[in-house]
Amino acid sequence: MIHSRSLRNVVLVLMFSALASTGVGAQTQKSPSDVVREFYKAMYQRRFKDAWSLTVYKPAVENLTGEELEDLRPIFEAQAAEVPAQIQIDTEKIAGNVAQVFVQIPATDATPQVVSKPADLILINGAWVIGTQEEQAKVKEKGARYFLDALIDLNQGSTEDLLKRLIAVQAFYAQTHNGAFGEMKDLISATLISPDTVDPKTSGYNCHLVVPAGGKTFVVTAEPSRYGHTGKLSYWMDQTGAIKSADNGGKPVQPK
Repeated sequence: MIHSRSLRNVVLVLMFSALASTGVGAQTQKSPSDVVREFYKAMYQRRFKDAWSLTVYKPAVENLTGEELEDLRPIFEAQAAEVPAQIQIDTEKIAGNVAQVFVQIPATDATPQVVSKPADLILINGAWVIGTQEEQAKVKEKGARYFLDALIDLNQGSTEDLLKRLIAVQAFYAQTHNGAFGEMKDLISATLISPDTVDPKTSGYNCHLVVPAGGKTFVVTAEPSRYGHTGKLSYWMDQTGAIKSADNGGKPVQPK
């Protein structure tokens, strides 16, 4: 004869076995479309670390400090600015360990027609992750330096472009100011230079423009606001357009 307590224990064991076999109570694998929706939602809400953790770029963000994330914010903000409040998934295609999710991109001035943009995903340890195997290999090679090095390259390229542009800007300014060059505040006031291009928070560089008395010459210098994080090269240029650069620990370049 089976006692009621023993019968109850048998029933409980059978119940838990059934739950385990049907997957009830277990974590359900997110579909590729679910992952893409979460990524876009996190980007729109400016939860950048959460967003990139859903991609193959997770190793590049998971150990970043708050200060490093702030350094990267201008890049992430620019990407998030293009994300709509709501996205629409058109189709989802899965082939083994790879998938593509086609996201409907709203019409803009640049793209007047609604288009579908594919997002690539790969299966890693049983979970779908945005990205490709090629991108995963690049991130694995650089690790936490991936985004930081990309930021350095971007900031240095932008700084070099600014210096080259300053030659033409100063020439134009001098034509309307009796041949005298302008200081940075003068160029900004004349709407010849955008304040963002010389703001350390967005450019990653401390830029200084010195115009001696008489205004016939000028010298511009630029050093990384955080060496090794927002830039490595320091720059020097005068009115001749000769640019000198050096990696000297963030210190100013001294003309020879």
